[in-house]
Amino acid sequence: MGKTHVFVLNNMELLQKINIDYLPNHLAIIMDGNGRWAKQKGMLRALGHESGTKSVKTTVETCAKLGIKNLTLYAFSTENWNRPKLEVDTLMKLLVSSLKKEIKTLQNNNIKLNAIGNLTNLPDSVQKELLEVINKTAENTRMTLTLALSYGAREELIQAVKKISNKVKNNIISEEAIDESIINQHLYTHNLPDVDLVIRTSGEHRISNFLLWQIAYAEFYFTNVLWPDFSENDLYESIISYQKRERRFGKTSEQIIPEKNV
Repeated sequence: MGKTHVFVLNNMELLQKINIDYLPNHLAIIMDGNGRWAKQKGMLRALGHESGTKSVKTTVETCAKLGIKNLTLYAFSTENWNRPKLEVDTLMKLLVSSLKKEIKTLQNNNIKLNAIGNLTNLPDSVQKELLEVINKTAENTRMTLTLALSYGAREELIQAVKKISNKVKNNIISEEAIDESIINQHLYTHNLPDVDLVIRTSGEHRISNFLLWQIAYAEFYFTNVLWPDFSENDLYESIISYQKRERRFGKTSEQIIPEKNV
């Protein structure tokens, strides 16, 4: 029997397949699989999270280099507070150390840091470091990196409904004026565009309470790769897959084709 040859495209070959004029304007990633990665290697879950920070740095730098304008990372959900205390404490310490360490990366790449979620639930040390880095990078313009921390989409929507209801009650806005734009203005993401592409690692096919309103017309890309193993090539492959798709937004293919040719 002859040998089976497996050809793996290198970074440059994959990069050449990407149309830089058709990048997702807003990429959102559910970074999943840190714990399983550590378990497979006989390590503590904490070491999986620590290793995952390397993939965060690679992904952030690659997105900025490509020209993606908005990147949102699902770093810690409202449900994650239910994890063992040791793991939660480790994640919070890791978040503080990563912010301190990567401020230079953000500045060097002209990246603005943003955060969404119920941030008041975070430990004071995390809030302090987060605010400091957000303030220091506020004038950066190349890309906006948003960390979803203590974030849950249902909670976000509940808070938006409460704020809007209060404004209607106090005659600040009328019931008739409520539309998509009004709801958008009251979400954590009011200064961000809708999501174009969602990537989820580790083989799971769930949204997990992430940006439910904002992903209404997003494309999804699922990969079996665990987050600590997610590489530059994996990111390129997800974008290539996205660019092969026809985004119709409720229209037919026949309606879309003339628009593409305009």
